[in-house]
Amino acid sequence: MATARATGKARTRRRFLDAAARLFAERGFHAVSIGELGAAIGVSGPALYRHFPSKEAMLEEILLGISEYLLQGGKDIVEKPHDSDEVLLRDLVDFHLEFALAHRDIIRVQDRELGTLPDEANRRVRMLQRQYLNLWVDVVSRIRPAVPTAHLQIVMHAVFGLLNSTSHNPDNAESDDVRDILASSALRVLAAS
Repeated sequence: MATARATGKARTRRRFLDAAARLFAERGFHAVSIGELGAAIGVSGPALYRHFPSKEAMLEEILLGISEYLLQGGKDIVEKPHDSDEVLLRDLVDFHLEFALAHRDIIRVQDRELGTLPDEANRRVRMLQRQYLNLWVDVVSRIRPAVPTAHLQIVMHAVFGLLNSTSHNPDNAESDDVRDILASSALRVLAAS
C-alpha cells in the first residue's frame, strides 16, 4: 500500500507533467522556464528537481509515456475477443479518438518537440509508434489482404493525422458531432484502403 507521502509525490509529479504538456504545447519547449513550470502548479521552479532531473526528462517522460500508453492500449484491444475484425477496427478507432480528445496538448508537443528529445529517447518513441502503427496495419491487412503493407502504412499515417486533428480544433473537439465525424471518416478511409 502506498504511503500518503508517496501518493502526494506521485500527484505532484503528475501535475508537473500535465502543466509541462500544456505549456510546451502553447509556447514550445525552449520558451518555457523551470520557474514557469513551478508557478503553473503553485510551487517554486527548483521544486521540479525533487521529481525530475531536468526539463528535458519531463519532455522525455511525456512523449515516451504516451507512446507506451498507446501501444499497450492497442495491444489490449487486439487481445480481446471480437465478433469480427471490423468491430476490432472500430474499437481501435474509438480508443485512439479517446486518446486524441483527452491529450490534445501532448499531440501538439509530439508534433513540435519530438526532434528536441535526445537521440536514444527519440529512437524509443519512434520504435513504439512504429509498433502501434503496425498493430493497426495487421488488423487492416486481415480485412484488406490484397493491399500491400507499404500502402497500409501510408493509410495509417493519414488516419492518425485525421484522428489527431483534435489538437488543432480545441474549441469544438469535445462535441459528439466532431467525435462522430472523425470516427466515421477514419473508418471510411480504412475501408477504402
